[in-house]
Amino acid sequence: MAAAATLAERGIPVTVLESGPVPGGRARRVTAHGHELDNGQHIFVGAYTELFRLMRTVGVPADALLRIPFEVRYANGFAFRSAPFGLALGLLFAKGVSVGERLGALRFMAALRRRNFHLARDVTVKQLLEEHAQQGTMRHYLWEPLCVSALNTPLDQASANAFLAALRDTLGGGRAASDLVLPRIDLSRLFPEPAAQFVRARGGELRCQSTVRELDSLKREYKRIIVAVGPHQLKVLLPELPLDYTYQPIYTCYLQYPDGTRLDFPMLGMAEGLVQWVFDRGALLGEKGRLACVISAQGDHQQMTQDELAETCHRELSRALRGLGKPLWSQVIAEKRATITCMPGLRRPEMRTAGVLLAGDYTDPEYPPTLEAAVRSGVRAAKAILEET
Repeated sequence: MAAAATLAERGIPVTVLESGPVPGGRARRVTAHGHELDNGQHIFVGAYTELFRLMRTVGVPADALLRIPFEVRYANGFAFRSAPFGLALGLLFAKGVSVGERLGALRFMAALRRRNFHLARDVTVKQLLEEHAQQGTMRHYLWEPLCVSALNTPLDQASANAFLAALRDTLGGGRAASDLVLPRIDLSRLFPEPAAQFVRARGGELRCQSTVRELDSLKREYKRIIVAVGPHQLKVLLPELPLDYTYQPIYTCYLQYPDGTRLDFPMLGMAEGLVQWVFDRGALLGEKGRLACVISAQGDHQQMTQDELAETCHRELSRALRGLGKPLWSQVIAEKRATITCMPGLRRPEMRTAGVLLAGDYTDPEYPPTLEAAVRSGVRAAKAILEET
């Protein structure tokens, strides 16, 4: 949709062939228990400049997002906030961590800046943290959650350079770059649907439930083709590509409690069990009493049934939040191949290949597989077409 909107903005009519019932890929609306839910609880950061620019382009209102200065709060009291005095003071005054660890975190960030947030030889994030003695509370409550959230990959497998690229543009960037930006409308309305309307208004079209199984006929019908599918689907469409990725899941468990149930902050960390983050959908989207638990990357939860996972999430929330009753209903949404495993030395495909252009979060040369990477890849492919016309 980013590619289509970019081309439509320049007056080029495009056709989008979407295999699903709605556009958006892993950032879309689904229906369960008679309620509209997102197929995953996504968060953005202020550094997602291309995504926000395109949202403005296609007419998404500014109040569709809640922007909060970067702040991490945990149910057990650990807290870190970079604003209003910046990252250094934020690290220095982090709650729930020793003075020695705070100073060590400051030295760590200073060392990363000296390296321009890039390593000559990529290693795992675990190795990077061990090299800089980041193995205590700060690792547990800050570095590890940031890594898993950004790369959707465990520390002992995650690429340090991809993690550093994310740190560079957020905590290492300007003050607004590290802001937490939380959706206040469902993910389909947040970009894919307005983008589809934008495309249609400029002579293009969106065909949902139109699965593409081969490219030869499309190459005869269309002048240019952008293939924007999950990398696992390339084996069918472009079997000549020598790509062999492993994948990481993202599980989102929605728990509907009575309307009065709420969190003290829209997003709360939970670093003592399976649940990593819990979001107050009532505070964000007006869905009163609805909490969304997020579990990123591989783990024991993959062996659980949906009922077992929902019960585990409720049990962990009950330990952290006082007075929490039984949920009225629950729904687990599992994106089992949400992203590629973002490991050191990961080979990214060339944008131009086999007579088509590739777009997707896995194609970005340095960024982890985020929605911003997906949008950047779509814009990059569209600009390549514009340069040819």
